[in-house]
Amino acid sequence: MLEDAAGIRRVVIATGFVDLRKGIDGLAQIVGTRYDLNPFEKGTLFLFCGRRSDRMKGLLWMGTGFLLLYKRFEDGRMSWPRTREEAADLTEEQFHHLMIGLNPLEPRVKDVHPAKVS
Repeated sequence: MLEDAAGIRRVVIATGFVDLRKGIDGLAQIVGTRYDLNPFEKGTLFLFCGRRSDRMKGLLWMGTGFLLLYKRFEDGRMSWPRTREEAADLTEEQFHHLMIGLNPLEPRVKDVHPAKVS
């Protein structure tokens, strides 16, 4: 996985909405100003989501420069935490929940009510 190749030791999710048109400089500024964190912390992946929950961006300082990641879910949307105004650290399990589309802070399976089959 990416975390093995890039040396990711910490994953931080930026809850709420972020304008995904922003590039490296804009996202680094959000990390520093809105969440009061250091975007130059080596091995920390910062994750962002816009209003559309079918794509996300990641920002990672590699020590010699930033790596900007972009993921688009082809089928469906993520359940992104929107209400908190703080950044949240994710465990490895929560990161995997996010990658399959679940809300990593409150993962739950939706109840399904199939239509009657005659």
